[in-house]
Amino acid sequence: QVQLVESGGGLVQPGGSLRLSCAASGTIFSIRVMGWYRQAPGKQRELVATITSGGTTTFANSVKGRFTISRDYAKNTVYLQMNSLKPEDTAVYYCNAAGVVRFPKTSSENDYWGQGTQVTVSS
Repeated sequence: QVQLVESGGGLVQPGGSLRLSCAASGTIFSIRVMGWYRQAPGKQRELVATITSGGTTTFANSVKGRFTISRDYAKNTVYLQMNSLKPEDTAVYYCNAAGVVRFPKTSSENDYWGQGTQVTVSS
């Protein structure tokens, strides 16, 4: 089985920074895309940022210029550096691993989610 474990959430004042980490563990051969999504109370889950196996990144318009995403391919870990945080960034942040191939010479891919970590931006 594959597990995603997130860390780094918490309470921060507006304008502050946080760094989220997500480590994928288990039998993993490759991961096509790793990324972060968030869900605020009463809202649908939305994409925050993703990074492909080739290093291509995608960001939601609302976080461009403030958030960066990076990936340690050897450790199957993805990071989200969040700067200039705003109250509207408050949400549960979920890590996602898409296109996970567990064994070589197989075409089977699966997607996995972390349990979520709370980020609260408030004074």
